[in-house]
Order: sequence, then C-alpha cells, then structure tokens
Amino acid sequence: MQADILPIFRIEWINEEIHRAGVAALLAAGRKKLTLVDLVSFNVMHRLGLQTAFALDTHFKEQGFICLP
Repeated sequence: MQADILPIFRIEWINEEIHRAGVAALLAAGRKKLTLVDLVSFNVMHRLGLQTAFALDTHFKEQGFICLP
C-alpha cells in the first residue's frame, strides 16, 4: 500500500526564509487555532501555485484553497 500512495506525494522542504515568514505570519495572525504548520503550508502552496489541498483542516478552505476529500 505504501508503494501505491507515496508516489503521489511530494515533500517540499522549507528553508529559513520560509520558516521566518511562517513565524511572522503566526505572530501577525493572533489566532490561536492557526498553527505554524498551517501558515508555512499556505506559504509554500502559494509559492508553488497550488490551488488544491488534501486537507480536512478548514483553515485551508478559509485561505481560498480547494480542499479534498
């Protein structure tokens, strides 16, 4: 099963610049339910031009992404 699923995923490693942007966004957001992982994910998705997320987290939809499932 793992061999069937993993090829559809791509790991995008973040650098210090993206991490700092995520921390700045977290501090600016002031919302306790947003996480650093959420904000870094949004940043990376925007940078890559991605519009669809495989996510059950409603924050992705709130940010304008199309969510699957």
